[in-house]
Amino acid sequence: MNVAIVTVGNELLAGDIDNTNATWLARELTERGAEVVRVLTVPDVESVIAETVREWAASFDAVLVTGGLGGTPDDLTMDGVAAGLDLELEVNSVAAADVEATIERILERRPDIDFDLEVPWYASMPAGATPIPNPEGLAPGCVAENVYVLPGIPEEMRAVFGNVADDFGGTVATRTFYTPEPEGAMAEPLAEAAARFNIRVGSYPNREGTRTRIKLTATDPSVLAEASSWLVENAGRELVEAGTEVDGEGVEGAE
Repeated sequence: MNVAIVTVGNELLAGDIDNTNATWLARELTERGAEVVRVLTVPDVESVIAETVREWAASFDAVLVTGGLGGTPDDLTMDGVAAGLDLELEVNSVAAADVEATIERILERRPDIDFDLEVPWYASMPAGATPIPNPEGLAPGCVAENVYVLPGIPEEMRAVFGNVADDFGGTVATRTFYTPEPEGAMAEPLAEAAARFNIRVGSYPNREGTRTRIKLTATDPSVLAEASSWLVENAGRELVEAGTEVDGEGVEGAE
């Protein structure tokens, strides 16, 4: 399953906040065996969102879009997705009932709120979409065709994604190794492994320059196992797989 991720927000492009949503989603999808093939950040401009969704929905198995979903002028994510799929934006009755109940709970806790919380701001989505409940916030996400729309607030995005996480899977598998050698020392054996087994390889030195992380990726776990064994035997360099005990200590799986 190949998946593309679109994060929407002028604040992301300006560097006002870190784009943690893209990193978190990419990691979650990869761990489920899906292959993340594109990641893009776009501004709060309906036409740009629509153009990206239109192209990517036709090209990939699924597209995940995160961005503002409710009430302010820059919350154009749903509008852009609807336009990109050539669907009308309409109030979803199931989402509206959920939003109304959430607003009631908010007003019970915060009777001092002196501005309106309009249901259509949060319950509007592409026609025919299936709402995804948002247990952490006001605006639900939705699934429209093969496009999944999630809130931009990280806590809400993660909660909403949790409700559809089982939709994403695949056979992509990875194995990670570490070597004390510099990155260039692994160039030749990695190139041979990639060509011999038709796998993807990556090498990533850490900031201190004390070790290099090697990542192998394949769509067939048995091929990955064969390639990993071949690399360990033929690299001519020390390689330790992530999670392996060395001198009583586990090798960490991340930098």
